[in-house]
Amino acid sequence: MRKTRLWIVLGCCLIAAAVVAWAQSARKPGLWEITMNMSWQQTPLPPGVTMPAGIKSPFADTTITKQVCMTQEMIDKFGGAVPPANAGCKLNNVVMNPHSMSADLVCTGRMNGKGTLEASWTEGASGKGKMHFVGAMQAGPNPLPVEYTVAFSSIFKGADCGSVMPMTMPAN
Repeated sequence: MRKTRLWIVLGCCLIAAAVVAWAQSARKPGLWEITMNMSWQQTPLPPGVTMPAGIKSPFADTTITKQVCMTQEMIDKFGGAVPPANAGCKLNNVVMNPHSMSADLVCTGRMNGKGTLEASWTEGASGKGKMHFVGAMQAGPNPLPVEYTVAFSSIFKGADCGSVMPMTMPAN
């Protein structure tokens, strides 16, 4: 169960990072630094279950800073980086404006549910936004309810991605 929880949390963070990069690219390829603050409104831990002393819950509120490399191909084809296809999540009802976007996030598989995404950005230099997800996580025979919010900000670091490799683009 602990490994499953860890992979679900990491998956959520990767999805959030990809969505953030996609939402906040402002059509500028290169290296972006994204800071995500993930808070859980409902964790999949059953009521009464606590972590052993000295072990941090994988569902504790978390701040992650990640660098993402955006290519021109990603921007031309998808408007920016998109969630990895193997994460089981898709963006629907995408509404793009010159300095903002919104979309619905729909996930199926080990994590089922729906979320909303809103982001805004300046002329290619920085951005901010929020994603809220409500659903269930499969852990054993019964799905466990989850709800979390990811607030994020991004800043353009430069045209050269250095050693940061671009994410793999999904097939159409």
